[in-house]
Amino acid sequence: MEETFPHLNIQREAPVNEKRPGNGPRSSIPDDVPSHGRGLLEKLTNATQEAGEDVGGFDERKLFRFTVQKGFNPDDLRKISPEIEFVSQEDETVVIGFATNAAMAQFEARLTSMASGGYVTNKEVIYALQSVDGWSPVNRKGWALKQHGFPEKEDFLLDVEIWPLEDKPDARQQAWNKFESWLSEHGIEKLDQVKKPELTLYRVRCTATQAEYLLHHRDVRSIDLPPSFALERSVVFQDVQQFPELQAPSAQAPGVVVLDSGLADGHPLLKAAVGKTASFLPGEGPHDENGHGTHVAGLALYGDFEKHLRAGAFAPTLRLYSGRILDKNDENTTGFVENHIEAAVRYFVSEHGCKVFNLSFGDANKPYKGGHLKGLSVTLDILSRELDVLFVVSSGNHQINIESPDGLEWRDQYPSYLLNENWRIIEPAPALNALTVGSLARHDRTYNSQQYSHDPAEIPIAQPGQPSPFTRSGHSVDGAIKPELVAHGGNWAINARANYALLDRVAGLGVISTGQKFSSGHPFCVDTGTSMAAPQVAHLAASIFHEHPDATANFIRAQLCLNAAIPQASKHLFEQNKALSKGCGYGAVDEIALKRSLENAVTLITESKIENKRHHFYEIPVPSDFTSSGKKRCREIAVALAYTPPIRSTRIKYRATRIDFKLVAARDLDHVTTMFNKATKKNDYQSIKELSGATIGQMARSKGTVQADFWQFNQFNSNSPLRNKKLFVVVTRNDFPWGESLCDSEESYSLLVSLRDKDNLFTQLYTQIKAQLDIRLPVRVRT
Repeated sequence: MEETFPHLNIQREAPVNEKRPGNGPRSSIPDDVPSHGRGLLEKLTNATQEAGEDVGGFDERKLFRFTVQKGFNPDDLRKISPEIEFVSQEDETVVIGFATNAAMAQFEARLTSMASGGYVTNKEVIYALQSVDGWSPVNRKGWALKQHGFPEKEDFLLDVEIWPLEDKPDARQQAWNKFESWLSEHGIEKLDQVKKPELTLYRVRCTATQAEYLLHHRDVRSIDLPPSFALERSVVFQDVQQFPELQAPSAQAPGVVVLDSGLADGHPLLKAAVGKTASFLPGEGPHDENGHGTHVAGLALYGDFEKHLRAGAFAPTLRLYSGRILDKNDENTTGFVENHIEAAVRYFVSEHGCKVFNLSFGDANKPYKGGHLKGLSVTLDILSRELDVLFVVSSGNHQINIESPDGLEWRDQYPSYLLNENWRIIEPAPALNALTVGSLARHDRTYNSQQYSHDPAEIPIAQPGQPSPFTRSGHSVDGAIKPELVAHGGNWAINARANYALLDRVAGLGVISTGQKFSSGHPFCVDTGTSMAAPQVAHLAASIFHEHPDATANFIRAQLCLNAAIPQASKHLFEQNKALSKGCGYGAVDEIALKRSLENAVTLITESKIENKRHHFYEIPVPSDFTSSGKKRCREIAVALAYTPPIRSTRIKYRATRIDFKLVAARDLDHVTTMFNKATKKNDYQSIKELSGATIGQMARSKGTVQADFWQFNQFNSNSPLRNKKLFVVVTRNDFPWGESLCDSEESYSLLVSLRDKDNLFTQLYTQIKAQLDIRLPVRVRT
């Protein structure tokens, strides 16, 4: 067995430069300024009438929808009138605000002056305005409601979100009280609620007439149908008695929590590892009545369950916990799943010290197509930061409908349809501070094709190592990479003898794990979906705690993404269309050097805190063995960074701060700090170029809160920067102005760097890097 070593700590250099200020976006001047004013005047008249049709409201102001140029600062609305209050930024060009009648009169007077060619103060703000409208019933309809309409029942359930009023606790409480009184007055039954500064949701029972009233309520942000969780299963018959009775993991074993439909905790391959099962679903016990939770649990506990099954060896190294949040139909109709999940997480953190939570479900009624994030994503992002826990969530499965491929199209049009709108990630996959996992195919032979080896009738859609035909992908808010990781989740096939019927359930192309019906002779079952991929990553996340018991959630996220790689079979697809790569994120986790370093795969790690508008500098030792010449071979530098920012759902950028990194080559530390020095004269300021050859690129990776990139080299010539210069990672923090009050004075982050020369088994990278770090350590000054 190859010798392994603990990862090496790296310390930052003494300079902590202040970030060079950037130039903010400027409003473009209309070609015809008076005409721009007249157009806005007409729209303002219509908008005032439309806003006047709203009902309810906790005060007398009207609600307006301002369409603006990209980069507009929503707080600048107050320059039109101090009586216009910013409420929410719904996307890059839509800002919502409350305004009094006096404010609108002021606005109208300014537009009238502009329309006549007169002088207008703060004219840049009005230049940036493109339209003024009301927040209409159409704007208030969520995706599922737009797609399906109201249910054809006398009464039905709806989820109602009202404007959060994050900065106004008194007004927020007033809005809650007034809205609940309004519901009661109109006979609308309130069933449950989520009340937070960042998010306010009500689940109500109402009629179609009452729903129309809700669509006109001033304080309502959006209305949608409740979640819909759809899952598929088939059962595999095997004899579980062949396995010896399992030994429990050690008392110090890390825990992994499965939040799902409960657990069949008597299963022979699970019971020894079960730490605690609990139900957070009112009126229900912790036992699994559906089977999905038990299936997911086997993967969370063992990771690659199929590998263990083939080897005939199961030895749990993790402690398994189960929190039931879904009923026997894999639904949650008793209240908001956000509340149940929060209760479960707080319980398992406080009572059992758990840090990794798997959520293998998604709301097909809430695909993410831009704009602000929804309730569960917001909840996970808040809890991630507050409790320093890691949520691993599935990206979601495509739901077959009239817009899906048909027959042979499933094969012939693969993988292009993965880019369609119907394959966008669903709640809670967009959560920025969680790890989202998509699905890869593992098998390409169905049960029938194995039994009838000469019959070509059943045709797999994806090849092993390619994205599953059902896997969903992002991006998330502000273009963040989603999913970040992929794991095996199954494949689909078509049957040429049955008019190319889709085999999506019982073909034998899914993921095998523990089954709920073990007592009746069905200890294993096979299922397909991203639900099966996520727990395999949760298993790896929890396993890192064996080697790093005090690791932060940031460290775990960065470590997993640092050790990810795109499967070769997927790379072939991406050569045809690079846009397909978003379905795989950073790739599948390679376990070889995940927990410990090797001589030819060395990881440098650090945890630090950074102030706003500052740079941190890290010199990365590059040994001569790494850049040695000779026969071509692949060498790689990988860098990963993770942080957990506070969020605000009323801002389109969502995260209050940005922390990112650049990998640069420079003559020495003085040179690189000068490059990033804000005091450098503009004319002398050097364009800060990152080391060329990044796989992802700084712009794409920096949009997320876990960022990874990879630089590969086949050979080095005499002019190579890595032979002639030093290598530095520069970490930068830059808060959004509106986010400065939400952030800590020093925000935490994890940074990891890896140097790999996997084709050279005789290299001594670890020995050489450690020697260089040992020499530098005594003379480095920390600030």
